[in-house]
Amino acid sequence: MPVNERVAIVTGSATGVGAATARLLASKGWRIVVNYTKSEAEARDTEAACRAAGTETLLVRGDVADDADCRRLAAAALDAWGRIDALVNNAGVTRFADHRDLEALQAQDFQRVYAVNVVGAYQMIRACAPAMKRQGKGAVVNVSSIAGVTGMGSSVAYAASKAALNSITVTLARALGPEIRVNAVCPGLIEGRWLRDGLGEKVYDALRERYRSTTPLQRTAQPEDVAECIVWLIEGAQLVTGELLLLDAGMHIAVPR
Repeated sequence: MPVNERVAIVTGSATGVGAATARLLASKGWRIVVNYTKSEAEARDTEAACRAAGTETLLVRGDVADDADCRRLAAAALDAWGRIDALVNNAGVTRFADHRDLEALQAQDFQRVYAVNVVGAYQMIRACAPAMKRQGKGAVVNVSSIAGVTGMGSSVAYAASKAALNSITVTLARALGPEIRVNAVCPGLIEGRWLRDGLGEKVYDALRERYRSTTPLQRTAQPEDVAECIVWLIEGAQLVTGELLLLDAGMHIAVPR
């Protein structure tokens, strides 16, 4: 297939990893569905950057927690271009809360985090899978977190949701093969507004420096670092499915200090 006929949906692509992934795919000739829930101005910036790379785009507002929105995202790509070659499940939310404070989270916090991070990813895969099956080929990359492996991160709800997403990755890789490959990336600390705003500047800076000083590679991630791995799992890695790619600068193997 000509490179410029490939179609990717990137959820939550207004900012951060989603925006970086959309831009990188666009630079490689992919047609892109840019998705956002609230950040319309940033989503339009992402779309403009993709178009500047010479590709076609669609801008679609939708909350992946809503199954109708998920099906509408898939339908928009199919109506415009007749195919879906890749899905990047990047949309995610959290509720920042100290893991030791069991009163910091309520049922509704878990329900919202799971609705987006777990159910939303499942619904998007369900919406896109029939087209990928008909084509005989497709790739899904779920943007998880090292929190889902280590039980750390911004809250218990977030870590649990990413562990569930990791399980879905393996389960659906088995169920949707051979046509569809399903993998996940599990980043560690990604520098950017999302974490800075959630933690506050002082805590964020301290965490970043501690992360750099204790991981084997002594570095944090930029959104572009994660995007590169996502695109590799889409375009290359043809024998890879059901894998959780840990992008944490070696944090999971670091010797405790």
